[in-house]
Amino acid sequence: MASQTPADGAAIPRSIRQLDAETLSITWTDGVESRYGVRDLRLACGCAECTDEWSGEPKLDPKKIPEDVRPKRIESVGRYAIQIAWSDGHDTGIYPFERLRRLAEALDPAGE
Repeated sequence: MASQTPADGAAIPRSIRQLDAETLSITWTDGVESRYGVRDLRLACGCAECTDEWSGEPKLDPKKIPEDVRPKRIESVGRYAIQIAWSDGHDTGIYPFERLRRLAEALDPAGE
């Protein structure tokens, strides 16, 4: 992953690592560490298959996502996002860095 903050000042991941079977950690170039439940990330997929393109409403049925879903592969998408290949076979979602930061705040507003 890139290790510098872009000219617009937006933080980008310095490191991405899986802490345990259920938690993914991103350390940002501004020093913030965000932790994500991996199933929460899968359920937050913004691709057209999982989210209505016009309304932004989720189309994904959480009951159809295994409780033990895990990232199999995480790849960079340019300098703005990551793409995750999931153990349930889904791999079309792109997670922009800006959205990941907002998602971390939404999932853990206390920053814990």
